[in-house]
Amino acid sequence: MPEHADVVIAGARCAGSSTAAALARRGCKVIVVDPARFPSTTVSTHLLFASGVAELSRVGALERVEKIGAPKLSRAFVGGPGHAASGRYTAIDGIDYGLCVRRTALDAALVETAREAGAEVREGHRVVDLLWEGGRAVGVKVSERGGREYEVRANLVVGADGRRSTVARLAGAERPRAFHANGRACYYAYYEDPREEWRTTAAMWLTGRELGNAFPCDGGLTMVLLMPPAERAADFRGDLEAEFARTVGLVPGLAKRLEGCTKATKIVSSAAHPSYFRTSAGPGWALVGDAGHFKDPVTAQGIRDALRFGRLLGERVAGVVDDAAAVDEATRAWERSRDAQCLIMYHWTNLLGRGDGLAYVQIELLRGLTEGPGGVRRILEVYSRIRDPRETLAMGGMIKAVARALRDNPRSRLAVLKATAETLREIAGHHDEARRLLRPAS
Repeated sequence: MPEHADVVIAGARCAGSSTAAALARRGCKVIVVDPARFPSTTVSTHLLFASGVAELSRVGALERVEKIGAPKLSRAFVGGPGHAASGRYTAIDGIDYGLCVRRTALDAALVETAREAGAEVREGHRVVDLLWEGGRAVGVKVSERGGREYEVRANLVVGADGRRSTVARLAGAERPRAFHANGRACYYAYYEDPREEWRTTAAMWLTGRELGNAFPCDGGLTMVLLMPPAERAADFRGDLEAEFARTVGLVPGLAKRLEGCTKATKIVSSAAHPSYFRTSAGPGWALVGDAGHFKDPVTAQGIRDALRFGRLLGERVAGVVDDAAAVDEATRAWERSRDAQCLIMYHWTNLLGRGDGLAYVQIELLRGLTEGPGGVRRILEVYSRIRDPRETLAMGGMIKAVARALRDNPRSRLAVLKATAETLREIAGHHDEARRLLRPAS
């Protein structure tokens, strides 16, 4: 006989656990299944700005996460050729710092938070099919590690199972309705880091077309994240270790930051990670986290959005979970709200994620934006989602940045002009895309 729950969730990481905790605290019976056994890692750049830390607090996980021991990143640094600037956060809910917590410990803490709230989390269990009645999802078929299969019937099925979501595929929502190829690849490793003077600072450097980052995290380590232009992924396919080291050397500020540090882990890579919106609500089902919407990791928004919109889905659905029509109306309203809150950051992320000639313009933009008192704080307010990123794309500032990029990079002028023209066309199309994505349901 099938089991019954109010909500069944595929995936127990950031989005799944936050959804489950919100529902369970409101009295819903929630079953969460995940093929992993926690603690378990996943590919992730896992930096949280102040808004992301605030979401951990709203989910009820912050105290547990802080016990993991990652330093509070109260400062941010932005560097490039002839430029260095640092600053602090504007507080959100009293939180004025970021965190970088490795996913092994972070996800385990979130799973325990969901369990503490009253959700049942089953590790080593995978959703393999959806159950349908009259065109509506009414549950899932689950395969337990070891071979046993069983069914869970529910009033709502939530896919929180990542970019390669099984629920999205089974619901017919795998094909995105907005899509943007990534312009940068990602390679990261962890370093033993004795540099106490950097221990509370998240830092990034743009040099030419190369982007390098250093984020202190738990275990006395620092995450070193390289984001070279996407076409350079071919360079890394040969000798990964050698190319990683060579690329660190292409970013002199990062190389200097790592003096005295020792690489302690293997390199993790992601060459293809396009941004997208998927249809994320349908009859009896919804998609949260990367299953429904993904942004290039260049702006480190994924965990924040997974926590936030998982929680908001749970809060919106909990009071109507016994009414199928009301559940579907609630998930559609939640999807429209998510799209409205994420669309501008999606566009801004795609522009910052370009690794072509626009990279020369980006450093000039950052130089102009971070100079003077409060400059870095203003940029952090954009990353923390309390300042509209369109302020950073004002036409006057863009023109100045392009002019400086052309002046200082004479060998790359054609690439700068081409990328700038493409960017302006892209910006011009944002209005049409917003109208299409945010059109009210008929």
